[in-house]
Amino acid sequence: MVRSEELNQCFEKLMMTGGGTDSAINISKKMGRAAITEWKDIPMELLLRIVSLVDDHRTIIMASQVCIGWREAISLGLTHLCLSWCKNNMSNLVISLAPKLQNLQSLVLRQDKPQLEDIAVETIARHCHDLQDLDLSKSFKLTDRSLYALAHGCPNLVKLNISGCTSFSDHGIEYLTGFCRKLKILNLCGCVGAATDLALQAIGRNCNQLQSLNLGWCENVGDVGVMSLAYGCPDLRTLDLCGCVCITDDSVIALANRCPHLTSLGLYYCKNITDRAMYSLVHSQGKKKKPPTSMWESIKARKGEEGLKSLNISQCTALTPSAVQALCDCFPALHTCSGRHSLVMSGCLNLTSVHCACAVQAHRNLPYIPHHHAH
Repeated sequence: MVRSEELNQCFEKLMMTGGGTDSAINISKKMGRAAITEWKDIPMELLLRIVSLVDDHRTIIMASQVCIGWREAISLGLTHLCLSWCKNNMSNLVISLAPKLQNLQSLVLRQDKPQLEDIAVETIARHCHDLQDLDLSKSFKLTDRSLYALAHGCPNLVKLNISGCTSFSDHGIEYLTGFCRKLKILNLCGCVGAATDLALQAIGRNCNQLQSLNLGWCENVGDVGVMSLAYGCPDLRTLDLCGCVCITDDSVIALANRCPHLTSLGLYYCKNITDRAMYSLVHSQGKKKKPPTSMWESIKARKGEEGLKSLNISQCTALTPSAVQALCDCFPALHTCSGRHSLVMSGCLNLTSVHCACAVQAHRNLPYIPHHHAH
């Protein structure tokens, strides 16, 4: 049980939320209420307003234990919850809270040490059917049971982070995406067993709204999977393939031809990538460019609002300066200049001559210093 002094501290925190003219008492006056002197006097509509302003989720959880009225108000008004601060017994906390949070839309369960178990995720799926954003990163104990539960209980998921969840399989991902077809942001970084060509084929088949996918260090990803992704997810904008050592130019060519909105691409350590891939990106941008029909379109084109804005080709040692320079010239948002490195080429000593337009201009603007020869 929560001690009375702890509840009083909780009340004081809640009363001070918003501060200044928006303090709890002032809000109450604006609503025509009598002055609030004790925590039990706060009406539900005021409590909902306070809860919406509180950042400390521990305070909210403690407040939910005050009385039935508060618990009902909090469960009605709380749509975002972060429990990453919980160091012990996260599963038990989730199991106790989930049934009371049926309107929850965003839940962060990121962990420093693995403690979350399948039964907790199954409880979430059973009660939180409106959930749209879920972070389960580093949940090493979770298995495909969690993915099966989410597939049935949370079909409205838009954003899912399961990076570092090494116990998931590609069959689990295949099953999940068959039900969660609204996914726009998916993080599978480090999920070696889950991120395979089979999983990517399922994502391409089921998730045509996908915009962002992180496949970093998923070494089982190959061309078949990436090509399926490119064909099935035309709205893809951000794709991290860093460490996907099996992919070749065919993957990048498919992305260039089928994903016109791609703005960020990570190819770090993809040593099979050659100039063919770079030129395919250049040519795809050329196909998209049309003569501007207005001054506004002309300004947009000059600002480089379309096309690649971020590219990591570090350790892609097969690339030559001419191909990368052509890419840099084609996409003005790719910068090599100091402080604006959106084209990352570390570990590629043969690409030191590649520079973006502003870097070249800055070099031209350097003052001329004549050399003094000794007589």
